[in-house]
Amino acid sequence: TLRRHMEAVHKGTYLKWAEDHSFISMLPKDTKRRRLETNADGQTQLDSHLRERETKERVVPFSEAFFREAAIEWLVGTDQPLDALNHPAFQKMVHEAARATNGVKL
Repeated sequence: TLRRHMEAVHKGTYLKWAEDHSFISMLPKDTKRRRLETNADGQTQLDSHLRERETKERVVPFSEAFFREAAIEWLVGTDQPLDALNHPAFQKMVHEAARATNGVKL
């Protein structure tokens, strides 16, 4: 209560005395301002508990449209004949890959 009285009635005198004597003001508004400034500098409660999440490789689920697009890109990119998609070895590879439940990595 004395600090509130000093702030309300004798603020100018107190601040001049504090400055002359290299004293940090202990008036309620000054202490609140300093406390808010230190809290604004950084968050102290959660930082030590937070961690970066490891990114998992995402496997795109199978779709006919995506497979068709990939097959066309493969035909054009590797300069394969159009009937390469009908070749028994290619058909076998596709059927084996289709049985994979978690995707296929080459």
